[in-house]
Formats: sequence, C-alpha cells, structure tokens
Amino acid sequence: MASASHSRNHIFKKERLKNLFNAASVLFYTVFFTVLFSFYLLYHPRSTVNYTTNINQEYNQTTVFTQPYKNDSRSCNLFKGQWILDERGSLYTNFSCKTIPYKRNCFLNGREDRDFLHWRWKPDQCELPRFSPETFLSTLRGKKMAFIGDSIGRNQMESLLCLLSTVETPKEVYKDAEDLFRTWEFSKHNFTLMAFWSQFLVTATERVFNGSATGGFDLQLDKVDQNWSKKLHLMDYVIFSDAHWFFRQNYLYESNNLIGCVYCQAPNVTDLGPSFAIKSAFQAAFKEINMCKNCKKIFAFLRTFSPSHFENGTWNTGGGCNRTRPIVREEVVGRDSDWEFKNIQVEQIEMARKIGEYKGNRFEILDITEIMVIRPDGHPGLYWGNPWMKGYSDCIHWCLPGPIDTWNELLLEMIKR
Repeated sequence: MASASHSRNHIFKKERLKNLFNAASVLFYTVFFTVLFSFYLLYHPRSTVNYTTNINQEYNQTTVFTQPYKNDSRSCNLFKGQWILDERGSLYTNFSCKTIPYKRNCFLNGREDRDFLHWRWKPDQCELPRFSPETFLSTLRGKKMAFIGDSIGRNQMESLLCLLSTVETPKEVYKDAEDLFRTWEFSKHNFTLMAFWSQFLVTATERVFNGSATGGFDLQLDKVDQNWSKKLHLMDYVIFSDAHWFFRQNYLYESNNLIGCVYCQAPNVTDLGPSFAIKSAFQAAFKEINMCKNCKKIFAFLRTFSPSHFENGTWNTGGGCNRTRPIVREEVVGRDSDWEFKNIQVEQIEMARKIGEYKGNRFEILDITEIMVIRPDGHPGLYWGNPWMKGYSDCIHWCLPGPIDTWNELLLEMIKR
C-alpha cells in the first residue's frame, strides 16, 4: 500500500510539474507575440494614397479604415479640418433611398465614378461621428424641424430624409401642387420634417414684361415671406438656406418704396448689389424669429453660403464641373465673393443670437463654405437628367448620396452639443 501511495504521489508531482511547465510556456509565448505585435503597430508605416492635382501639387491623405469614432472635445471647431479617405461609403444608395429627386440622382442619370463617396470630413481637433439615424430620431423625438429657403436647403433636407429612412420609412403627409412645401412624418419617433420653399426669405414678386416672366423679382426686404412665417409657431428647429437667387436682376423695396436694385442698370436707381439684399433678407428672417409671440423656443441654424464650381465658363457659357476628387486649398482661387456672402450671413446671425438669448431662442452657424469649396467633385454636373437643359451642367446642387450628407453629420453633432 505504501509503495502504491508513493507511486501515485510521484505521478501527481510529475503532472503538476508538467502543468506548470505548460502554463509557463503559454505565458511566455503570449508575452512574446504581444510584444512583437506592439512593435509592429508602433513602427509599421501607415498606408497613404498620393494624388497629383492639375497644378502638380502633391495631395497626401491617410487611408481610413472602419474603426469606432471618439470625440476628443465637444467644444472643438467642427469646421476646420480636412477631407480624408474612408473605405466606407454612404449609409444609403440611390436605389435604397426612394425619395431622391430625379435631378439629384446622379448615378441613375449616368455618372459612373464613385470615388467621391469615399471621403469623410475630419476636424483638426476631434472626430466627427458618422451619422446615426437612431441617435437623430431619438434626440428629436416629439419635435418638428423645418428647412426654409432655396433648393440647396431642399437638397440638404432630401439628404436627411435618405439618412433617416435607413431606420424608419417616412410618411409624406403634405405636398402642395407645385411641390414647394412638403411635410414628412416619422411616426415611430413622433418626428416631423418640413420643407418651405422661399428663395429670398422675404416677400418676392416676379417681374413681368410684355406678359412674360423676366426672371427678376421685386423684393420687399422688410417683409418676410408669409408662406413660412405663418407656420413658425409649429417649429422647434429651423435651418435657413439662401443666397444664390440674389444674383439676379432684382429690385429692392422697403416700406413699399423702391430703394435700389441688383444688376438692374436702370436710370435713377442705385445698384446696391447682392450683398445688401442678402444682409437685409437674413436680418428680417432672424428678427421674425425673435419677435414671434406665439412661438416655442426655437433652435435656428444658418447654413452658410454653398459654393458652386463652374469651370471654363458660367452655367450658360459652357461651364462645367467634371472633377472626381477633392481639390487642395491652394487651388481655391477667385472666391472672394463666397467669403463675403458667408461673412454677411454670419454677422446677421451673431446679432440675432444676442437678442435671442433674452427670448430663449438659440442661433447657431452651420459653416459649410470652407468645407465644400474644396469639393467640386460632389455636383451632378451633366448628370442631372434635365431633358430641357441638355449640355448644361448643374454645378450648384449636390449629388445624393454625396458630400452633402456631411452637412447632416455636422447638424446632428451641433444639436447634441
């Protein structure tokens, strides 16, 4: 018995030594490969993609692969940064989103390149999270949001509609005969999205000569457009978009008196230029919000001037936009008017913000001008499917999907802040 017991103890000791040796071996190899992999991560070069622009400047961007985003600071400037490559495309496609207007559906109209979808905006000091439709709808549950202004504002609203439809199919509850005013509801989240066409924000009447529309307007700069202002009491969030329509031959009025014009060249009428008209229109719109007596506390955004990118001519002299990737800032020339119009808009909303603090309203700037001036690749160009305008390029609006989707990533981040 003693001999058998001794034998068993000897076996158990050998097993324990064997287990300890195996455990030590596993630990050794784990540490060894961990250290080896760490050195690989530290010293392996990051992959880069180099492009050469048409002025022979090197365009270096880091290729970005799928990884979770982390915000370094909720107070960083979202609008100073760069476009960097991202392997992911848009959250939606031109087939998955059923509400894309035909004129913005660039792929359906023949555009073949898709590289322009694989860039994301990276602020210098933080990350801009990828758009989360779930977060947007849960944050704005029970709220109403309105896009007020021109077709660029409608363009952004259509982008938002596509992004949100990836989690809930919206129901259109109103559309007027001319498709100027539309309302969509996301019933599961009790969220309402509205679009109000108002190309000048103020009252405008098209001028007629010999029974034909001239394309120019009489603008009442001190009277806001009632089509949107009478619905203001329903709104929680408002995004204003306007500027491009002011570059026409318009006549300007205050208190029903003619005070000047834009590009009219009429005798005894002072040409005040588009800047004056833009300033007055935004001033009137923001004043309407702060003076509204029956309104809720309104969160108003100004989306700054959206640059066009006609090259080698204007829209009616053969100008086009055929680029397929972003440009570098050194290529941005002749843009003084873009910055001027943006600065005018910003000045007006800053003034409104000071007054709004006492009224409980909030005014913020969705500053996309500098971000988009280097994205000439995002326009429909010739691929906008207008049978009456064949050969003409649309270098003002933006393809869906496309870089305009970034505007709504910025919008959500600002709402969250």
